[in-house]
Formats: sequence, structure tokens, C-alpha cells
Amino acid sequence: QISLLIGFISVNNSPWTDYSAYSFFQIVTMCDLVMILFFYVMHIFRVYRRLTCVSWPLAEFLHYLIGTILLLIGSIVAAAKSYNITGLVAGATFGFLATILCVISMWSSYKVSCITQSTSK
Repeated sequence: QISLLIGFISVNNSPWTDYSAYSFFQIVTMCDLVMILFFYVMHIFRVYRRLTCVSWPLAEFLHYLIGTILLLIGSIVAAAKSYNITGLVAGATFGFLATILCVISMWSSYKVSCITQSTSK
């Protein structure tokens, strides 16, 4: 989450050369940040216990999957259009770092929710 925030701030405070590439990157990072905060709030207040009609492990897995794919695409486009401007290169780098961390988080979420449930039955 911190790497997403640093990537967003780096891109936001740099001069843009291609508006569409960096606006897409900013939208993807902000959507990922909002969704991560949403799932944290859901876990903190234990709302998932009251809303049993939603498969929360599946929802979290799909969020990470879609967010990771969009973040990877945004980081690739941002890196290709950076034109060696340091803030934009830093934003793309932190975007790639956040992509790797999202993959690790997705794997650990899958491992905890799916593998441990199947072995405990």
C-alpha cells in the first residue's frame, strides 16, 4: 500500500509528457488503494461475519487479481512513456514493486483462505 502511495505521489508531482498514460496509472493506483482500505475496514470491523451471502475470500482474491493485472499494465505504459524524467521513472518503479507485492499478497490470501480450509475438513 505504501509503494502504491509513493508511486502515485511521484507521478502526481512530475511534469507529464503523455496525459493518458499517467492518468491511467493514477486511477489504477487510487482504485487499488481504496479497495485495499475497504478490505482492511471489512476485516477490522468484522463486517464479513454479518454479510454471509458474499464469499469474501473469493472477493479479495478477485480484487487482487484484477488490481494486479491493471497495475502491471499501468506500470508498463508508465515506464514506456517516462522519457527519463526521474519522478515518472520512480512512479513506474514503485508501480512494479507494488505489482510484485500484490502477487505475494494474492498468493498468501489464497494460501490462507483456500488451502487451510481444504486441509482442515
